[in-house]
Amino acid sequence: MKKVLLIIEKAGANELWGRAVFDDNLITDMAPSMESLQKKMKKLLHDFHDLSSGKIEFDIAYDLTALFTEKKYLNLSEVAQQLGINRSLMAQYAAGKKFPSPERAREIEKAIHDLGRDLLSIKIAVRGKRLARVKKKVKA
Repeated sequence: MKKVLLIIEKAGANELWGRAVFDDNLITDMAPSMESLQKKMKKLLHDFHDLSSGKIEFDIAYDLTALFTEKKYLNLSEVAQQLGINRSLMAQYAAGKKFPSPERAREIEKAIHDLGRDLLSIKIAVRGKRLARVKKKVKA
């Protein structure tokens, strides 16, 4: 399995732009969804580098405009509050009007990961009983 870094950016109102570097070649494309973008990028990697799509795994990294567009459940106000920054600055980052420093970007990533860990710790009860956990099947 070949792991390829795929950077996702917002291209337009309803499009995502992806770029990957493979063997010193920059490969780019646009699509209306993550699924179609990944398919197109795998096809380009096949066409230019003869890589089978089944042997490609993308390591996906988002710029902030694409992140908040693609992950609409992320609340700008909550992420800003976690960071101790003003919501309008966070909104400017998300809109691509301002760009965070690498240090601030790491802080944003950490705040989002912390929110994710918090969500993973949630347990749901129905009729006074905690839901039973479903065990994941291990792939052979």
